[in-house]
Amino acid sequence: MTRISHEIEEKMEIESVLAVSSDVSFASHCFPKYKIGPENQILEELKEDNKGPSLKEVVERETVQLSEQHKRLSVRDLASKFDKNLAAAAKLADEAKLREVASLEGHVLLKKLRDALEALRGQMAGQDKDDVEKAISMVEALAVKLTQKEGELIQEKFEVKKLANFLKQASEDAKKLVNQERSFACAEIESARAVVQRFGEALDEQERNTENSKTQEVEGLIEEVQEARRIKLLHQPSKVMDMEHELRALRTLIREKSIFSVKLQKELAMSKRAEEKKSCLYVLEGSETLGSCLTLKPCSNNALQLSKCSIQWYRVSSDGDRKDKILGANKLAYAPEPLDVGQVLEADVISNGQKATVSTAGPIESAAGLGSYMETLLRKSSSEFNVVISQMNGQDHSSHSTHVFNVGKMRIKLCRGWITKSREIYSTSMQLCGVRGDGSAAAKSLFWQPRKGLSYVLTFESERERNAAIMIARKYALDSTIKDDPFALVTLAGPDDRT
Repeated sequence: MTRISHEIEEKMEIESVLAVSSDVSFASHCFPKYKIGPENQILEELKEDNKGPSLKEVVERETVQLSEQHKRLSVRDLASKFDKNLAAAAKLADEAKLREVASLEGHVLLKKLRDALEALRGQMAGQDKDDVEKAISMVEALAVKLTQKEGELIQEKFEVKKLANFLKQASEDAKKLVNQERSFACAEIESARAVVQRFGEALDEQERNTENSKTQEVEGLIEEVQEARRIKLLHQPSKVMDMEHELRALRTLIREKSIFSVKLQKELAMSKRAEEKKSCLYVLEGSETLGSCLTLKPCSNNALQLSKCSIQWYRVSSDGDRKDKILGANKLAYAPEPLDVGQVLEADVISNGQKATVSTAGPIESAAGLGSYMETLLRKSSSEFNVVISQMNGQDHSSHSTHVFNVGKMRIKLCRGWITKSREIYSTSMQLCGVRGDGSAAAKSLFWQPRKGLSYVLTFESERERNAAIMIARKYALDSTIKDDPFALVTLAGPDDRT
């Protein structure tokens, strides 16, 4: 029989341990202690546990206590208890997972230990071989024991999972109860708030009624005082009648004096114009109203031909304090525009260093019916007028097709069908005024400069449409700039016009 020396045995033991420990991570730092029982059964030595009951027992005990006390606990406490137990169940499930990992590592360890003993048995003989076979049987028994432990662990895991599901459902039910109670409380609060609001409204109504009754009482007192004064005056009828007759006589006298004064002013103005016509070389022909055309005519044999004279039109205030030059108005005829209403028009005729001045008899008056026509157009979001382009950038326009001149609240557009000739928003560079030249259609035409470098002379179908288009555009331009920037007003006018 071959004996194995202690050196060989220690060497083999070290090799087997190294082979096992290289692939296995142990859950604990020491190998569990076992002892052989009857019939070669491996018995695990029981360890004294001084840590108290297990986590599973604690969870079960808490669950029983919670079931007994849930009737006298509030809904919020109940939900809190269920949440704590649910957390404990989750912790228990984690512990079960750790045990499962340790069990798997134990199987791997036993398998490698058995393989090492099998390899060692082939090299042994005699008593040593019997000892190795006994160790192999102990390892197999230990594997059976470990399998039983795994079964118990699976059963315990199933029970823990079942308990966790139960606690989870109970926690959800508790949360539903909390939400329901919260909704009931909110409804009661809203109801109380509505009651308070109704009380407040009732108090306000009572205060308003009190104020109205006080006002009615004061009005009643005033009426009583007035009635008392009237009754007092009735006792002096002669004095009241004398005062009424005097007032009536004064009104009649004032009316007669005003009529006489107006008559004298008209006669004085007529005599003044007659004297001026005798001494004046030129006169203005045409109606002094908006929509007409004023034309210079010679009225004396001593007057020079107007074609050899230079002419300049002016806009003079009705009180004569201000005189503004109308830039570009240097022709024989001039068609008043809306800016001239309420102003006196004056024309200077200069020839050979001599100057003759002709002016209108009074301020330019507005056209009849123009105000109502403007009110009709202002009810719309935009106004459209049919026009013909007479000039473009100072040059005569060859085409006489009809275009649409659209005046909107934010911009002006000139188009023909789907083709847009020009579309510009209101700005300080835009100009719009009546045409300042002589011609048969001067009273129907206007000058429009959308931007620098582009200008049009547009002829409308009537004088009323031309004047309405100018007035609406100026109103929209002023309104739009007041909304955007009150300090940067846009007043559409002609070149160098003072508005």
